[in-house]
Amino acid sequence: MAYWYNVNTGQIEQDGNTDPKDNLMGPYATEDDARAAIETSRKKNELWDEEDREWKDE
Repeated sequence: MAYWYNVNTGQIEQDGNTDPKDNLMGPYATEDDARAAIETSRKKNELWDEEDREWKDE
């Protein structure tokens, strides 16, 4: 079963019981992973931004 984070409601949803996919982040293997979706996304964006800065400096 896949889990999704609904960015509009902040709720966790499961396959078969979801809003339109354009409102969701996922799928995630666990409910905990889905709950951490925003924080995980923030961390990845920070990493990618740093990599972009390093690439531009080369």
